[in-house]
Amino acid sequence: MTSTSTTRSSNCASTDVRNACDLFAQVYSASGGYDGRVSIEVAPTLANDTDETIAQAAELHDLVGRENVLIKIPATKPGLPAIQATIAAGISVNVTLIFSEERYREVMDAYLSGLEAADAAGKNLSTIHSVASFFVSRVDSEIDKRLGALGRDDLKSKAAIANALVAYGAYEEVFESDRFKSLAAKGANVQRPLWASTGTKDPNLPDTLYVTNLIADGVVNTMPEKTMDAFADHGELGESIVGKAAEGRAVLDEVAAAGVDLPEVFRVLEDEGVQKFIVSWHELIASVEKAIASIT
Repeated sequence: MTSTSTTRSSNCASTDVRNACDLFAQVYSASGGYDGRVSIEVAPTLANDTDETIAQAAELHDLVGRENVLIKIPATKPGLPAIQATIAAGISVNVTLIFSEERYREVMDAYLSGLEAADAAGKNLSTIHSVASFFVSRVDSEIDKRLGALGRDDLKSKAAIANALVAYGAYEEVFESDRFKSLAAKGANVQRPLWASTGTKDPNLPDTLYVTNLIADGVVNTMPEKTMDAFADHGELGESIVGKAAEGRAVLDEVAAAGVDLPEVFRVLEDEGVQKFIVSWHELIASVEKAIASIT
């Protein structure tokens, strides 16, 4: 794939995102920047290149030229310093492809470190926003295969929600800490948790499973249209997940005791996630090039 193709695609994508930002400008303004955000992703082929990710994040931010844009950066190990540097530059970030509590804590640390650097540079912290996209149903898809092979069908379809409960507990801890409170006093915003991959993959499961059981104030749920329609039709609000991290940890401990290597699961899911993003990225570039060719 040529750099010219990538540049053309970035320019076309930035135009679409700029237009979307304008459509949501009123929501963004009315909510004080809390809502009305639109994301544009750094090329996933850069997921393991810190410096290039930082450079492209700044380039995309300038190309879109709207306050309510979020630059999407994957939470790979090389992505973490890129997230920190991008936040430090005063650019809002959508952190994506988070699968484990350990990596989520690293993401939140990168966010707070970026805010601290931005503050030291004299930037207005109130203009910097971020979401942390924690993936849900893919966790069950991978773990359930392993549980089936181990003869532990009784534990199936429990790990993903448990994993999210543990993640939310980490969020509660970090954003109630003295470290964040000192930044909040200077105008800093919380990094909102975002549930991604919330459509059920198993047709035998309730189609609103990952919505009903992951309710909390301020959390974003990027449910697929099919799931959103299903919830509008027959969904029910479950209990709040606030304070339920211990319940989630108990389930994950049981899954691990059954023989599932959770760190390996999370590594596999991250690697697969990056590859899926790359495939989608190449498809986007190909479709843009085809459209340009048809016009010229």
